[in-house]
Amino acid sequence: MSSSIRIWTCAAHSQIYRCGGWAAVWVGKGLVTGAAGGERNTTAQRTALSGLAAALRDLPPGDDPTSSDPISIQTTSAGLVEFAGFLASLGEPTQPVGPDEDLDLWAQISTAVRGRRLSLTRAPLAAGAPSAFVSAWADLALDKARATGSFTNAIPKANLRKIPGLGK
Repeated sequence: MSSSIRIWTCAAHSQIYRCGGWAAVWVGKGLVTGAAGGERNTTAQRTALSGLAAALRDLPPGDDPTSSDPISIQTTSAGLVEFAGFLASLGEPTQPVGPDEDLDLWAQISTAVRGRRLSLTRAPLAAGAPSAFVSAWADLALDKARATGSFTNAIPKANLRKIPGLGK
């Protein structure tokens, strides 16, 4: 069984309403899982980081941190891509100074990836691809957060099974 883990994330943010929604799906260790969430009075960067933190928090226990395969993260969020170099360095013994905003989320991300390698790339939105799936869920999460406030929910397994390209 492959030790690689693949994650897709997307964030949607409305500057007018200052609401954000995110979605994340990960595949690995024979499992496919996903979550979506959102909150009011937030920034686009915080929304994207919330989705990444949620995806990394759900990593399966017992993952071999010495694996040669990095955790592959594909995102549609331009804000996360700006931090690709910093994210890749999180598993290194010495780390550069990190961002000075959203420190609570960076602490969660750093804790989740301790001893693991990350590879973050920008994912194009293509019909039927996992990136389009998480984009649709992020838009739905934005609408729900705007209407009802902060939340986090699992994406139903039945929905995850319908998406081609997840490589179960």
